[in-house]
Amino acid sequence: MLLRVRVGLPDRPGSLAQVTKVLGAAGADITQVTVLERGAGMAVDDITIFCPDSTPRQALVKSLLSVKDVTVEGIWTTREAPGTYPELEILKYITTAGDRALTTLIDSLPVLFSADWAATTADDRVVYASWRAPQDLTVPGQVPARPTAVTLHGGLHVIHAPLPPLALSLLLARSEGPAFHRIEVHRLTRILEIFLTLPATERSVARQLRKDPR
Repeated sequence: MLLRVRVGLPDRPGSLAQVTKVLGAAGADITQVTVLERGAGMAVDDITIFCPDSTPRQALVKSLLSVKDVTVEGIWTTREAPGTYPELEILKYITTAGDRALTTLIDSLPVLFSADWAATTADDRVVYASWRAPQDLTVPGQVPARPTAVTLHGGLHVIHAPLPPLALSLLLARSEGPAFHRIEVHRLTRILEIFLTLPATERSVARQLRKDPR
């Protein structure tokens, strides 16, 4: 199984090597490391690992916590292929999707952000949702002025983003792992900025609005 591990660790030489060593000893094959932030002597990294399905996540957590000053913010399933340029791939698909640009975006975002599902809404109505979205999806009341990461009641982590030219909003959600990091919010913001400039965007939204929700 492919997992994403988010750790906090001292920002000093050798710290990451200690983390990768204990992960390897626990049976994990490290495929990618992404530095999310550095400052005040600490760093936050996302580490993508492949390990057998039989490997308990709690064993990975225990191994990581054996390293001095390391904290584990979360371990969760990812479908993002490491070592690729997923933003470029998604934008390529969107730009060639024509009237399906909106649905292509929504179906792609959960993979890109190691999330569970995504959806677009208009007022209280779901316009389109990816296949893993719950049937009883609850739309947060107020749309923020800019993409914002929040944790809803029940522990669901979401990014809630406005799509003002389209009179829509977007939800990207994951139920396991940590809250969305500000770097993830920034990545989504840039993708949406490009999406909203595409000539086919308004046509794809109009096409979806003519259909029944979902």
